[in-house]
Amino acid sequence: MKRVVLIGATGVFGRRLARHLSRMDGLDLVLTSRSADKALALARELAAKASAPISGVALDRDKGLVAALAALQPWLVIDASGPFQQQGYEVPTAALLLGAHAVDLADARGYITGYGPQLDALAKERGLVALAGASSTPALSAAAARELSEGWERLDSIDIAITPGGRSEVGPSVIAAILSYAGTPVPIWREGELQAIPAWGVGEVIDMPGLGPRRVAPVETVDAETLGPGLSVRSRVSFSAGLEAGVEQWGLALLAWLRRRGSVADLAPLVPYLVKARKVTRLWTSDRGGMRVAISGIDAKGRPRRAYWSLLAENDDGPQVPTLAAAAAVRALLADVIAPGARSAAEVLDLAMIETEMTPYAISTSQDERSVGPALFETVLGAQAVAMMPAAIRAFHANDAETVWHGRAEVTRGEGRAIELFCRCFGLPAAGSELPVTVSVTRGDSFDDAAEIWTRNFAGQRFHSRLSLDRTGELREAFGPFSFTLAAAGDRERLALPIAAWRVFGLPLPRVLMPSAEAYETVDADGCFRFDVKLTLPFFGLLAHYRGWLKPRGSSDGPG
Repeated sequence: MKRVVLIGATGVFGRRLARHLSRMDGLDLVLTSRSADKALALARELAAKASAPISGVALDRDKGLVAALAALQPWLVIDASGPFQQQGYEVPTAALLLGAHAVDLADARGYITGYGPQLDALAKERGLVALAGASSTPALSAAAARELSEGWERLDSIDIAITPGGRSEVGPSVIAAILSYAGTPVPIWREGELQAIPAWGVGEVIDMPGLGPRRVAPVETVDAETLGPGLSVRSRVSFSAGLEAGVEQWGLALLAWLRRRGSVADLAPLVPYLVKARKVTRLWTSDRGGMRVAISGIDAKGRPRRAYWSLLAENDDGPQVPTLAAAAAVRALLADVIAPGARSAAEVLDLAMIETEMTPYAISTSQDERSVGPALFETVLGAQAVAMMPAAIRAFHANDAETVWHGRAEVTRGEGRAIELFCRCFGLPAAGSELPVTVSVTRGDSFDDAAEIWTRNFAGQRFHSRLSLDRTGELREAFGPFSFTLAAAGDRERLALPIAAWRVFGLPLPRVLMPSAEAYETVDADGCFRFDVKLTLPFFGLLAHYRGWLKPRGSSDGPG
């Protein structure tokens, strides 16, 4: 029998993991809690259906940890206590010094990135294994991304989302972890490099398989820092989460906004109130949650593709998902298939190992792969018209085009307070010359495989638009609630994109008030892609004029 000490066994995730491990042969399971009564009560509850001996003891990780663990003589110590955002490495260090392996359910970015450098030498010296992040992220998310992209020639994007069922129990430690970083910058792999984005903002609505539309927002994980460079992702790695109850999602977005504005510095005092509030907000939610990993790029056969892995948890089995990687790690340690050392669990667990642990639960997974159809502008203009256009313009709009282009631009703006207000409304960039510009194009989203989302970054100032076909087959570009019908026309020299009509919230607006656009894509004498967009307003004159050149990311600098 291998003695496993589970710290935090009476918490939301610890209790689920304890029940799972109690049915695993070959273990002597010791459940710990700050309260001996709670630990003993859980041990008695699980003992009736257990395959292994179970006991319960009091243990406070903040008081006499080494002595308490030494008395238990563990083979493995699992830490499910959390939140890990404020924790150090006392538990894994103590376990390794006592000759025990260590596994935890951490999802905190800082904790995981420092884990290997802090503990690897000690683990190897003792011939032991220490794994951090044996949870939904990074272990499960990374395993799914690696499985989907195996053998691909080029990986453009990885988008990961988790949307738990609102009726599931959420403990104070989970809420504390979320509030610890809400509104602060968190990593995102964007434009092919590591950048930052505010956590728990307004976010976006995506289609979750089996659940339908759910709003999700960026959260703090280590995935962007590891998967971006690790899998050579050309454009984007994002990790988002969503709460089923709209009042919770929007309430958290409000708190994040207040922190960004500096109106509130510490959200921790709100934890007990939010725990109580969930007794009400969860009443109108379900016990069904899910997870989705979506990738795009060029597959092993050189084809533009999108691939998806999704998980659907029902019957309130969603909170089991964060424990499955830890259970898989225990089984791998029993089989002695993990080399000594300290690292992220994402480096040693594959998708099949984790999915095997789902068998007892109402948790199902599926994979789907889709071909990418004709490019949006090919559908609008026709293949023959596109074939006549200059090579650089065709390359920018092709369905297998590079997703990130960079260059330089000049921006001029009109004058007056009204012009300033319009520019802010659409997110148009400030005036400047020789501004670094990056344009990222995402082809397809949750609701329309043919749509394109363009993100223009002028010296750090971004604005987005979504291009798609409307019901009549016309090209439409949307900026938030405003959308513009574009009368696209191409020839051997350029692509023109004048405005033909406009709407707000889908309602037609008078043409007399419609902005005009002199928008062209051309090439210079050296064949470099150039853009020139001049926007004017009736009665007000020039709104903004931006023009410049672009090359695929990685190309040499300069327009020539």
